[in-house]
Amino acid sequence: MTPPTGDPPPALPGERAIRAVPPGRAIEWYGEALRLFKRAPVGFGLLAVAVAVLQILLSLIPLAGPPAANVIVPIVAGSLLFASLAVDRGERPRAVHLLAPFAAPAQAIAAVIAGALCVSGAEWLAGWHLAGVNTLSIEGLSELSAQDIVLVYVVGVAVSLPLTLVPLLAFLEGAGVRDAFGSSARAFARNVGAFAVYGALSLVLLALVMVTQGIAMPIVLPLWAASSYAAWKDLFGVA
Repeated sequence: MTPPTGDPPPALPGERAIRAVPPGRAIEWYGEALRLFKRAPVGFGLLAVAVAVLQILLSLIPLAGPPAANVIVPIVAGSLLFASLAVDRGERPRAVHLLAPFAAPAQAIAAVIAGALCVSGAEWLAGWHLAGVNTLSIEGLSELSAQDIVLVYVVGVAVSLPLTLVPLLAFLEGAGVRDAFGSSARAFARNVGAFAVYGALSLVLLALVMVTQGIAMPIVLPLWAASSYAAWKDLFGVA
């Protein structure tokens, strides 16, 4: 399927060869992310703030808010992927990128939602198993010890690694659940070492967000998105 923001790839995700790269390449993915971020820090930061504010507002709504956040926020966060693509092409992040994910095919949006629910579900199970806490509520999160919070997020990152490229394959290539999950999992299987390093670096950035009480979020969110964009380009040979 033709991607919504550029020329069609040479083949569908499931039909393309996936590169195998050394573990250290994950550092280069973050290096490329930093390069993209430095070209438009304000634009990236404003999009990240919008995503973070949406997360907070939805989380404050009793009962339905947190589950809704697990569905809506990952879609809106896709704006940072579209912004990464735009900056890579010499353009700038724009407010319209916040709406770009909703213009993706329904099957692509479904893939992103499914991936997000896998991660949030794993974190919920971890929180319930470790502390008997419902991580879908602010009250539940406040009851977690610092150690439990770290463990919950470690579980979340571990589960997310095989799904790292799902949003890229979905939003930028129009892949559905089967193709996006399958291709992302195959990329992970061929590059376990690189994704392990990538996960470790992502946890370091998460720790930075926690230590700064969220102040670093306008920098960290774009770096997460742009680094996954760099990984997608690298592993799938996207020009």
